[in-house]
Amino acid sequence: MKVLVTGANGYIGRHVVSALLERGAEVIASDLNCEGMDERVTIAEAPIFSGDEDIYEQLGKPDALVHLAWRNGFNHYHDSHITDLPGHYLFLKHMIEGGLKNLTVMSSAHEVGYFEGAIKPDSETHPVTPYGVGKNALRELVFPMAKKNDVNLKWLRAYYILGDDLKNQSVFTKILQAAQEGRKTFPFTSGKNKFDFISVQELAAQIAASSVQDEITGVINCCT
Repeated sequence: MKVLVTGANGYIGRHVVSALLERGAEVIASDLNCEGMDERVTIAEAPIFSGDEDIYEQLGKPDALVHLAWRNGFNHYHDSHITDLPGHYLFLKHMIEGGLKNLTVMSSAHEVGYFEGAIKPDSETHPVTPYGVGKNALRELVFPMAKKNDVNLKWLRAYYILGDDLKNQSVFTKILQAAQEGRKTFPFTSGKNKFDFISVQELAAQIAASSVQDEITGVINCCT
């Protein structure tokens, strides 16, 4: 299977590329900076947010797309989560209209917003940050489009990710930085709530497994 991965050199993307290669997939990698990527991948030259209607053909007519690209994912209040939305919509629209039949999009529990109890695939969404609002809006735009064009859509929701922590901007990065600074305490939460934590390697394996199958579609929780 030929799989296009956007955001392929990002925190999660590098691990997803490795997981897909381990499964024997042919990987086309797209990112703003592809330095240091696995030599087995094909680097996509066409920019995904060009707005070109023939972008599917320009990117090699992949059998599947794993859309991880999303700027400022650790800054949930950044304006780019809203201003970039039209670009994501047009890219996915043109890929589908070009002939793509297997689409996987990465999202997050922040799409759901504040929630008491275990989140299910059909839990109502009430996002409270620009990041959550942007992801939720893209889902509401893409699902009808996928249904209309008989596309196998997998909408993946990740939760809290650990591992490779000095290369991201998560709370684990901040804890490591505080430890290096010699701080003895770290303000976080009361500890009463439970959250799902997953290693970035296991998350990548789940993303890869979800993307190359078409039996289970719709919202999929990527968690432990």
